[in-house]
This record gives sequence, C-alpha cells and structure tokens, in this order.
Amino acid sequence: MTSTLSARTDPSDPVTGPLSFTATPEQAGGRLDRAFAGMGGLSRSRVKVLVEGGHAARDGTTTTDPSESLRAGAVYTLTVPPPETATPLPQAMNLSILYEDRDLIVLDKPAGLVVHPAPGHADGTLVNAILAHAGDELSGIGGEKRPGIVHRLDKDTSGVMVVAKSEAAHHALSTAFAERDLDRSYLALTWGTPSPVTGSVEAPVGRHPADRKRMAVVARGKHALTHYATERAWGAACALIRCRLATGRTHQIRVHMAHLGHPIVGDPVYLRRTPGAARLLPEGARDALLSFPRQALHAQSLGFRHPVTGQPLSFSSPLPPDMAALIAALDTPERA
Repeated sequence: MTSTLSARTDPSDPVTGPLSFTATPEQAGGRLDRAFAGMGGLSRSRVKVLVEGGHAARDGTTTTDPSESLRAGAVYTLTVPPPETATPLPQAMNLSILYEDRDLIVLDKPAGLVVHPAPGHADGTLVNAILAHAGDELSGIGGEKRPGIVHRLDKDTSGVMVVAKSEAAHHALSTAFAERDLDRSYLALTWGTPSPVTGSVEAPVGRHPADRKRMAVVARGKHALTHYATERAWGAACALIRCRLATGRTHQIRVHMAHLGHPIVGDPVYLRRTPGAARLLPEGARDALLSFPRQALHAQSLGFRHPVTGQPLSFSSPLPPDMAALIAALDTPERA
C-alpha cells in the first residue's frame, strides 16, 4: 500500500491528505474505513466522519459508506478539508442581553445566528460575539478565556439562552442541564392540531439510519421525552404548541412533533412535503406558512438557579416578529 500526503488538514490530524492507495487482492472485501485508519495518523473514527462527509472516492467516484468493501485494483482516495481556525476571534455584533453579571450572560438569540464555530460557519457566531462583548471579563473555562456554551439552540431557532462566563458557572450550569434541574419551554407552530391537545411524546431519538444529517425516532436511540400543551388552535389546520423538555436530545422537539404527525411549520429538515392541513387554511395564511423560511420554533422561557449565588432566575422572550406575523396571518379573516 502506498500513500500520498500533502498539506496539513484538521488540527486534530497528525498528518493530512490527500491519501490514496490501490487495493490489493489481499485487501479485497475489507472495509474502507479500516484501510485508511492509521494512514497519516488518522483514527478510524476520524476516517468515518470524513467518508460520511463525502471526502472519499473510489476510482474518482465519491463514496460515503465507511463500511464499503474494497475492490482489488480500485484506487481509493481520501481528501481532508482545510483546518478551521482553532481559536474563535472576537467579532462585535448587536446582542439582545436579558441579564448579565460576572458569571453568566442570558440573551435572546435571533434566528439565523449559529451558536458555535463549526465547519461552514467559521465565524460570525454567538461565541465570536460574546468574545467581543465580554472577552476581558471571561475568567477562563478549561484554562482559556472563552464563553462556556452549556446548551445550544439550532441556527434557525430563536429565543432565550444562557452562557457561562466563569469556570464555576460553567460547571454548575452544565450539571443543571445534564440533570434537567431547570425549566425550559418552547413555542412551536405546527401543522395540524395534536390529539389529545395536551400530552407527552416519549420516543428514543438517534441518527437517521439513511441520512446522517437528520435525527429520527429509532429503536436504539437515546431516551427522549417531550411534554406538550396546545396554546391555540386554528381549526384542524395548525396550532401553537408549548413544549417542555424532560430530556435534551438533538432536534428533539422537531423530531417528536414530526413523529406525532404534526411537523413544525417551515422546518427544512423534518417537513418533507406540503402537509394536507395546508388545504384547510385561507390562501393568505396558507401562503405565509408554506413560505416561512425557517422552523417556527422559539425558546420562550428559561428558569434556573444562579450557578454561584443559588438565586432563582427566570427569563422569557416574546415571539419574534416573523412568528408573530404568522399568527397575525392566521388571525386575519379571509376576504370574500
């Protein structure tokens, strides 16, 4: 087996790609990820992520299956993307801060703002904004002056978030979120009206078996429990639902509402087709909901004990203007 190495890629990779080899008869039938594991210092888990991300090819054709069986004589290539900046840089932004002291910041995150730098979002994130806003006040988390992200909201979910500024706050808040020792509620506009109007969805959530970028209710997923109550309903067409999390899985509310048969309006991932309930709405409201560009999900309230003083704290955020406009459209009577 031979390999070709070039410039450095991911900061966690000792050496970078592209890596390539021609499969020998002895290797035929072996797994693709095992063949690349160890080349250039890459771990098998790192190889798996790269292959699933579309960075591997067989004879020039992209393959995304880490378990693919090798074919004798085929040329396999693994290309690793350039590294992301290891340390986020401060970037000034307008933040809607609800509360701040030496230990934490509570803010109202707008839709469209990514919380933490990640591939495809190297900057312009909430972390960059907090570094600019309070960089000198950060007392060090993990030995670095950085904000402590103890929970996240999806990019296109708006609402209340808390961020730690000190090591003590970061530890205590992380524990509170892990043990669900706090109160969080979300408002979601869903297609259709749940029956019963108040209830719970208890269904395990894990990676979708065919689409790794999505979550799904799967038998071997992690335990997930969402309590919901209908705040308002517009006939059988749609409803404003309050959701409270008993667990905190990735995309939990979005997955559970879709599993219940009432996906969130505008959800680009879990609303896969035009819902039949749309036919029950007047044209104006129907068009407004069908063209909504994000999931209509808002983290409306957050309550917890101050991680240092123990004082009970509670914060809330009104519906953002875009979701308020949807409700206004629903409340507008159809013209004759």
